[in-house]
Amino acid sequence: MLSRNIETFIGCEAEYDESKIVIFGAPFDSTTSFRPGTRFASRVMRSESFGLETYSPYQDKDLADYKIFDGGDLELAFGNSRRALDDISAFTRGVLADKKIPLMIGGEHLVTLGAVEAVFEMYPDLYIIHFDAHADLRADYLGETLSHASVIRRCNELVGDGKIYQYGIRSGDREEFNYAKEGHTIMHKFDFDRLSDVVEKLKGKNVYFTVDLDVLDTSVFPGTGTQEAGGVTFNQLVSAIIEVSKLNIVGCDINELSPSLDQSGASTAVALKVLRELLLSICK
Repeated sequence: MLSRNIETFIGCEAEYDESKIVIFGAPFDSTTSFRPGTRFASRVMRSESFGLETYSPYQDKDLADYKIFDGGDLELAFGNSRRALDDISAFTRGVLADKKIPLMIGGEHLVTLGAVEAVFEMYPDLYIIHFDAHADLRADYLGETLSHASVIRRCNELVGDGKIYQYGIRSGDREEFNYAKEGHTIMHKFDFDRLSDVVEKLKGKNVYFTVDLDVLDTSVFPGTGTQEAGGVTFNQLVSAIIEVSKLNIVGCDINELSPSLDQSGASTAVALKVLRELLLSICK
């Protein structure tokens, strides 16, 4: 007997009611400031994931041992950032109401704001850990306040000063770095130095975890819209993700893979392993 073809990320075939983690795609890149294409990431990642093993030798854990639901891609209004963010918030709000952890696949980094808005409603004491090459702290980008270049600034205005920890940052204008120095965020430039100290400090807190994949060095991850040399290695990123997972993660995302910008497929393969390790690290 034939059944409908429903493509999910490998190892995420459980039913919604029995799952504790819900992954979904937010295919939106309308404010991308350089090279677009991140809207295709979640679709390509699902298709390519079947070249990946469900077992992680990094964590000695297997996706097959956990219940994870793949909710597919949201239908988002291109050209209307606020409406797209509202749709992301509404979906995330429903997942949280069912006492599940949302894990979003972007899309450009602006999509994080939609998820954070919903998580903040439920957890007003929210902290954010942010891995990225870029500070994303601009007041606006070419007059647009809802931009992937200003997403962490908008998140800061939501959760308050001193509640966002940034790692891997190596790009931004002077005003962004000064904004962080003023105490609005806690910025750690270039790498994950002293991450374990912050994890110890935030134990017992509710944390949203956002990973912009361009935190990786361009030699590891060239398939992204705004490349920045001087990034971390894949193994450093996986170790940092596992460290952060010791916290109470109430929502998370990965973003900024643009598959068409790396025809070799290597960047997609890297993103797939990062997603697998992130999923397994928050599976308790």
